[in-house]
Amino acid sequence: MKIGTKIRQLRVQNGLTQEELANRCELTKGFISQVERDLTSPSIATLVDILESLGTNLRDFFNEQVEEKIVFSKDDIFVNEDSENKYIVNWIIPNAQKNAMEPILLELDREGQYKEIQPHEGEVFGYVISGSVFIHIGSRKYRAKKGDSFYYKANFVHTISNSGKSKAKVLWVITPPNF
Repeated sequence: MKIGTKIRQLRVQNGLTQEELANRCELTKGFISQVERDLTSPSIATLVDILESLGTNLRDFFNEQVEEKIVFSKDDIFVNEDSENKYIVNWIIPNAQKNAMEPILLELDREGQYKEIQPHEGEVFGYVISGSVFIHIGSRKYRAKKGDSFYYKANFVHTISNSGKSKAKVLWVITPPNF
């Protein structure tokens, strides 16, 4: 990491000139210029002053963040098939368990049913892509067909089953992750 380059980027992002940053830190414009060009290194105390003036701190400044992946392809999907219960789960976002919500693509064969999910804090959303399904929430059952969506709080035992004669596909999202 080039400290001077990163300081310059932060200064520019904050709309400050070298002179304005120097004044805020009680340093000279020449010293800021030398730091930005990596010709000199500031002491830890001086670096802390510069970073505070730029709205950050040592931990965040030196934290090298890996760029977050935004778009996922077919190659990222993890598939789990349960032939006994006649369903296939496609985890369409890898490692979604670490996120606030977990989306899956659920494929239910005729008479297929996903395992029961115990009550938990959170919410559930789904969109029926094809076929028709029953949404089981506690002792109640709701039917949704292609193009329908559903949304509910997950405070009862819940699951989804195929209610039709053909395969059903559902985009199913739970928060927090629970699949």
